[in-house]
Amino acid sequence: MLWNQWYSLRSYLRSSIWTAPFIALLIYLVVIRVVYAIDVSIESLPPWPWTLAGTQAVLETIITLTLTFIVFTFGFMLVAIQIASGQLTPRIIATTMLRNNTIRLTVGLFVLTMLMATGALLRLEPKVPFLATWLATILGFASIAALLFLIDALARRLRPGSVLAQVGNLGLAVIESVYPEPAEKPGASAEQRGKLPSARRTVAHHGKSAVVLAVNLAALVAEARKANSIIEVLPRVGDFMADSEPLFKLYGDAGPVDENRLRGLVAFGPERTMEQDSTFAFRIIVDIAIKALSKAINDPTTAVLAIDQLHRLLRAVGNRHLEGEEILDGSGKLRVILSTPDWEDFVHLTFCEIRLYGAENFQISRRLRAMIENLVQTLPEQRHSALHAELGLLDRTLEKLYPLPEDLALARIPDLQGLGGTAGLLRDDPDRRRI
Repeated sequence: MLWNQWYSLRSYLRSSIWTAPFIALLIYLVVIRVVYAIDVSIESLPPWPWTLAGTQAVLETIITLTLTFIVFTFGFMLVAIQIASGQLTPRIIATTMLRNNTIRLTVGLFVLTMLMATGALLRLEPKVPFLATWLATILGFASIAALLFLIDALARRLRPGSVLAQVGNLGLAVIESVYPEPAEKPGASAEQRGKLPSARRTVAHHGKSAVVLAVNLAALVAEARKANSIIEVLPRVGDFMADSEPLFKLYGDAGPVDENRLRGLVAFGPERTMEQDSTFAFRIIVDIAIKALSKAINDPTTAVLAIDQLHRLLRAVGNRHLEGEEILDGSGKLRVILSTPDWEDFVHLTFCEIRLYGAENFQISRRLRAMIENLVQTLPEQRHSALHAELGLLDRTLEKLYPLPEDLALARIPDLQGLGGTAGLLRDDPDRRRI
């Protein structure tokens, strides 16, 4: 199996709900035989509190309850997905909903309980299977508790703040993996690497048109070192690739490189994922913000919550070394070139659309200004020019939107809460109070 096939299979299993019930079935097949064998081998068992008919009624009740729980859970999940995708963004379905381990573990528990109760019910005669029945009963009580916990957990996780925090946490993990070095660490200069020769070969993408999900950089470096060549990956992670589009450029001694082997080191899929796509978390959060700012929804407070997470992510990016497009091998030779987003890409993605759709709202303009001023104070100096440019665009936009000087002055006050969090700031700064 090629690496991209294994990657696609792993991603599919991680976002599939059916895997937990299937594992529960395998567990049941082992446990029921072990438990029943113990029941048969033990001659003296404690007295069973119910009659045969009572035990049958208990087991049938457990089966009915767990089957109802399974139907309810999937129905509740589908409704939650529809509401969340409609109110927030459809891109959170695969990112947060389908990869929710709480849902999968709960459904797996329900299936295991139903199977254990069914197995015990089928073994009621000639005597009650003591251990199997007790185990089914305990699992039945655990299933009731798990259903109540699941309802509470989903209700909490589907709130806009919780969804945005989940996406933010995933985004931070991706940023740290894609950009592992701190911002102050100097990168190798272009003169040290030397000028690239002319490309010897171009390898095209063969297959379905799809989005680049991930690249196996370690294997690409090994391939380039083995062939004593340099491999350039032309698309970025997250780019859409049509069939026959150029995928790689090969420099140096490119003859020994196996094209099919190279294609197998790039994973494709129908939509972007979070694993190696450092801008996808920004894209999801910005989508939530601009949908909240639409006239149909008109929920600027949710947009402020989104800006809170963008502030957090942008600070993390600004403190990272972003010039990591050239990957060297162990001996320090250039082997792979992979284009990644730079600081301006992240800044534009963070500010442009939210400023366009939300600057007319006091909460948004004030929260954007507070983010820019805070980042200028906390990030290295090389990050300031792009932030100052965005601050200038925000000021020019506000001048067009607010004809009244009092409204313009109010919109220009930085506020981490959006509106209502500057009382202390104005008391301490008389210059701002006179604005």
